[in-house]
Amino acid sequence: MEVDQRLFDAAVEQLRRRWPDAQRGVAAAVYLDDGSIVTGVGLDNINAVMGLCAETGPICQAYTMDRAITASICVAPGLSGHELQVLAPCGACQERLALWGPGVEVGVASTRTDAGWESKPLIEVNPYYWAVVYAEGSGWPSPAEHAD
Repeated sequence: MEVDQRLFDAAVEQLRRRWPDAQRGVAAAVYLDDGSIVTGVGLDNINAVMGLCAETGPICQAYTMDRAITASICVAPGLSGHELQVLAPCGACQERLALWGPGVEVGVASTRTDAGWESKPLIEVNPYYWAVVYAEGSGWPSPAEHAD
């Protein structure tokens, strides 16, 4: 399942629900393998290292529910605080999404589309994923290998 307008809209709705002025904050939405959508927000903290990415909540929910994530998008206000930007997953979230394989689609900023974003498979966002050296024959670690 690709990142699409419906998933983008779910992330925007979550952002606006949590931060009605939409001048700050970060929200994410993911598709699960059954087509349902789970959303989350970033957790801010005065101690920046204690914050959490917006994808973290949906990733934990999917894992708890024993569902695979097929697509993920993260949105945040732009520098002016008005337009919304799509943020590619940070390295930590790429690592978390890698649990479900190289085909997980993620939203990335793009000047090639009118929307300002597009969907890319995780392998294109992270073509040199470090853990492939531990994969047994598949080229990408399986969920079981990720748990080891």
